[in-house]
Amino acid sequence: MSTVANSYRSIVANLPIFRRRLLTFGLLGMTLIWPVRSVPAETSPVQKATAGPATPAISLPVPTPPEPSPLLTALKQELERSMKRLRLKGYEAPYFISYTLRDIEEAEVVGKLGAVYGKARDHRRVLHVEVRVGSYELDNTSAGESDGDADLALSLSEVSKDAPLDDNLEALRGSLWLLTDQKYKAALASYARKRARGVRDVEPEDKLPSFSKEKPTKFVGEIPRYDVDLEQMSESVRIAGARLKQAPVLDGEIKLNADRVSRYFVSSEGAETIEHRTIFAAHLSAEARAKDGMLLSNERDFYGRSADQLPTAQVLATAVDGLVRDLSLLQSAPAADPYNGPAILMEEAAGVFFHETIGHRLEGERQVSEQEGRTFKGQIGQKVLPLFLSVLDDPTLQFVQGGIPLNGFYRFDDEGVPARPVTLIEKGTLRDYLKSRTPVLGSLRSNGHGRAEGTNDPIGRMANLVVKAEKTVPLAELKAQLLAEVRRQGKPYGLIIRDILGGSTNTMNFGSQTFRGQPTMVYRVDAKTGEETLVRGVEMVGTPLSSVAKIVAASDTIGVFNGFCGAESGMAPVSTVAPAVLFTEIELQRAQHVSERPPILPPPWRDEATIPRK
Repeated sequence: MSTVANSYRSIVANLPIFRRRLLTFGLLGMTLIWPVRSVPAETSPVQKATAGPATPAISLPVPTPPEPSPLLTALKQELERSMKRLRLKGYEAPYFISYTLRDIEEAEVVGKLGAVYGKARDHRRVLHVEVRVGSYELDNTSAGESDGDADLALSLSEVSKDAPLDDNLEALRGSLWLLTDQKYKAALASYARKRARGVRDVEPEDKLPSFSKEKPTKFVGEIPRYDVDLEQMSESVRIAGARLKQAPVLDGEIKLNADRVSRYFVSSEGAETIEHRTIFAAHLSAEARAKDGMLLSNERDFYGRSADQLPTAQVLATAVDGLVRDLSLLQSAPAADPYNGPAILMEEAAGVFFHETIGHRLEGERQVSEQEGRTFKGQIGQKVLPLFLSVLDDPTLQFVQGGIPLNGFYRFDDEGVPARPVTLIEKGTLRDYLKSRTPVLGSLRSNGHGRAEGTNDPIGRMANLVVKAEKTVPLAELKAQLLAEVRRQGKPYGLIIRDILGGSTNTMNFGSQTFRGQPTMVYRVDAKTGEETLVRGVEMVGTPLSSVAKIVAASDTIGVFNGFCGAESGMAPVSTVAPAVLFTEIELQRAQHVSERPPILPPPWRDEATIPRK
């Protein structure tokens, strides 16, 4: 990981977490698919007239180039000043500086039981400054170590990373000036420590450059519409939330979000990119208690590129009904026992599984950090999955399955490198990693996956992880294969996991290299009859290398899990696309829970003793 953990608490806080939604109110990210400003295509040659008078020439208006962004101009001016003149006497000057300005607009309405509980709009701008001293071969940065300690040693107070909301360019440059000064001094301190370590430590056999050289690019994306109507959002929340009053649930929530993020990036190499992304989202959740006191939860999510792509209030209300129906089934379902045996993960659950077991362990920085388990370090060309499976990550993929948008779409990463699809595993063989500009053994160049949110440093991260199977079968055949494997092993039943909330994983060398999934709809499949019985109260656990080796078949269907992944560089929007998969063995353990009595009285709106009779 990019930060050295000083305590168990900080380690746990940095564990990658994959969820359907953002865990707290704040930055949501989904790149809007918006046309790029492009050069008009060449016109066809005009044919010569064969008869009639000559037609006077018509002068067509020449397209006016877009006005340069004043924000980008201010970034470039301060960058040029810093590169020319920033140098502490007797020390190295920066060889690389980059500035990122994120302009973030957010709106959110939260409610339940037919009422609005929270309504807010927010607008803020934040800055990220990167300063490198030394050279591309050896500079101040180290995977697994941040410059935070150096910042603390050089200054008792952190310089603000906020930027002015109005376009006051002098104020913006003033914020950049202070941040750059602090980052430069911290970089010098880190560079000195790194060179000192070189005197003490054995030089590694796989010594790598510190920073990859990439061709600078320039890009300006169109600004997307951001039509937010808080009153309309509030009405939808009221209508959908009122359905919770008619249901036997303990609690619930309806949340509508609308967010737009504009990112301005410049670097001393000449890169200049302006990219915008937006997401409109609806999140429905509800909770209930089983008779034994176990707390049960379920969720539904919807995403759109604009407000009119979200479901109507009535459609959301119908979705609440389905959510509550599932919870009612779970309330009467028996608690499951720990299980180890054959199982099918349906499409979305399989997507979460591959995200946690494979995706995170192929992120570039995790191959070079001493704090990481480095599961796949140095294994380019080695078999890591069954031969019929391939895995790629494609940030440029916008839709699948006839129009489902993918959260992980973007055109340029957070280091200004063009996004591109990367084949990570080809027919079971490892081919590449998810790369930022941090070189990795066997993969020295970036492949456009350096991602960050807020003011965090970019690292190699997933975007749209796609799992493909060479041999597939219909779902009915997949279930038949499950039953055959259950009978072969002499098990009384197998499992089908049909829905999942999300998952988490530990990639660090602290503790065991395990993953966990949070399934909601788990079905026990009788070995003799194939009858499915819903059970509750378990979570999926295991170790990656052991688990992936037990995949033996995949379905001819695919599913999409859109969500947000929290790791060291922030909460990034991501997606997975995967088929259902059959395991010869998977482990489920009892989920931790506290048995608590439900409320003693019924809700006031269903209390017959207090409701006036007509």
